[in-house]
Amino acid sequence: MYPFFRLVKTVAAAANARRKGEKLALTDTGEIEFTSSLIDLDIFLEMNNGRVLTLYDLGRNDFALRSGLGKPLLKKGWSFVVAGTNIQYRKRVRAFKKITIKTKVAGFDDKWIYMQQSMWVEGKPASSALFRTAVTSVKTGKVVEIQEILNELGMPDLKMPLTGWMKTWAESDELKPWPPT
Repeated sequence: MYPFFRLVKTVAAAANARRKGEKLALTDTGEIEFTSSLIDLDIFLEMNNGRVLTLYDLGRNDFALRSGLGKPLLKKGWSFVVAGTNIQYRKRVRAFKKITIKTKVAGFDDKWIYMQQSMWVEGKPASSALFRTAVTSVKTGKVVEIQEILNELGMPDLKMPLTGWMKTWAESDELKPWPPT
């Protein structure tokens, strides 16, 4: 089940933080905290992989709202979507552990925004993910060009190209066949 209570709490906290002036630039790293609960666990009593992805989703929502993207999303009828993921799991997350999710923009091209996220438990990294995301128009279903998003955010000249392994992953993922064979 999707954690709607956590979603509402995250959106409210992000909106409140932005109102208080706790804004994020696209070059900043956002952080949110949760405590793992029994409903997050799988049969091995560790956090379910799907729940990890869901909590990362909440981290991206927080980042989007605190960086100012929330207003254009509502005003223009835009939506924030995920088009691909690369994830590594390294440490089990057990019940009742304090979790910190760190979110930042790793880079972007004309179409995609690459979000880097990590989950930390007791000061140690538990997982790390790179998400290929986009902003789409709800009306047309088409991807909104990055330049239009940057213009809306008042940062028309910002450039953040991908580098290193992230660039390699993005390029190699374009070679993946679709539809799957």
